[in-house]
Amino acid sequence: MRSSWYWIGFGGFGLGTTWMLKGMAIAQTLPDTAAPVAQFTWPQAIFLGAVQGLTEFLPISSTAHLKAVPVFLGWGDPGSAFSAVIQLGSIAAVLWYFWQDITDLSRDAIAAIQQSDYQDQSFRIVLGIAVGTLPIVFFGILLKAFVPDFDNSPLRSMTAIAIASIVMAILLGLAEQLGSRKKGFDDLNAKTGVLMGFAQALALIPGVSRSGSTITAGLFQGLERSTAARFSFLLGLPAITLAGIVEFIGVLQEGLSSSQGIPLLVGTLSSAIFSYLAIAWLIEFLKRQSTWVFVWYRLLFGIVILGAIAIGWF
Repeated sequence: MRSSWYWIGFGGFGLGTTWMLKGMAIAQTLPDTAAPVAQFTWPQAIFLGAVQGLTEFLPISSTAHLKAVPVFLGWGDPGSAFSAVIQLGSIAAVLWYFWQDITDLSRDAIAAIQQSDYQDQSFRIVLGIAVGTLPIVFFGILLKAFVPDFDNSPLRSMTAIAIASIVMAILLGLAEQLGSRKKGFDDLNAKTGVLMGFAQALALIPGVSRSGSTITAGLFQGLERSTAARFSFLLGLPAITLAGIVEFIGVLQEGLSSSQGIPLLVGTLSSAIFSYLAIAWLIEFLKRQSTWVFVWYRLLFGIVILGAIAIGWF
């Protein structure tokens, strides 16, 4: 049964790669009426890059903060294209921080495939990442197909972001309370990747938080906090890269002026630096502390947004 599970997952690896490539092609042919890249000054872009970097890997939703913070400051909504492109800085940070892990996993997984050793731990982790990427690719393509004007859809409204933040705070609190936290990195497998992959797909809804949903799913499966965070970051590599590349290609096709390109570049660099700092801090923090600080923050964040909507600030 276990070997069958590995073969199913190995098939998923191939399917995942195929779907990623097809998804990029499909996404570029679907109608898209979203607004072009927003205009920001480079100091504003540096600030927004910092917001992206600090919130991408903390379980508090970078998408929610990238919309709420500039709207609150009166700068307007950056839009999904700007947000997705500067996420490439976060990907650079993951590669930077986990480079040794990534090269070791890749080398060992390839060796395991060559030796037909499907019990190998590195193979199981890579398999989990590959299969776990399938849900967000599939649902991302559906979202692109059926919600072409996503920037202006109800799913991206401030009310939806607030509700998602509160609901995910409750779920993270339950995971913190109920999770056994006994499983380490050596206990990861394809099943872990699949379940955390479906949780990752929820992050297509702004306010859910990709890292928040995957860490929550990991805690529910009994993973240690730092292990759940570490695997969450590795699992996010293909998904965030794909989203960023698709949006970047779209931005290039639309054309960029210097007034747009320079802020986009400095925002991406800022995102990379602050993402690296957030990754390093969170992994060390979760080795010693619980996630309750993020639970209470998310509750407060959602309540503040609902209050701001009620009094007409948004």
